Amino acid sequence: MSMPKDELRTEMETAWNTYLDSLEKSLEKVAADIQQTSEMADQCTDEWCQATQHYLDDIGNALFSISEPRWADVETANRIKALKRRVYDLYADYRNVYRSAVT
Repeated sequence: MSMPKDELRTEMETAWNTYLDSLEKSLEKVAADIQQTSEMADQCTDEWCQATQHYLDDIGNALFSISEPRWADVETANRIKALKRRVYDLYADYRNVYRSAVT
């Protein structure tokens, strides 16, 4: 039994928004962790640095590997672009913390 087109689209939009919400929450968590560590540069261990870099890599791969749905509205497209910019910003913040801990 097939689902009506509107119901299917609604379910896809809900799933898509849930996915973006999860990515956004993950970015917020890693941003808070980077900020906290930047305030205590001596706490930046190699283990933390490697884990953070892998975490950022995973989020970046998830964000940059998805294609924007053709039914997405402008708000969703802008949200995806903002999340991608946020990944770049977090990489820069991470590198600054890493450099200050190494030197």
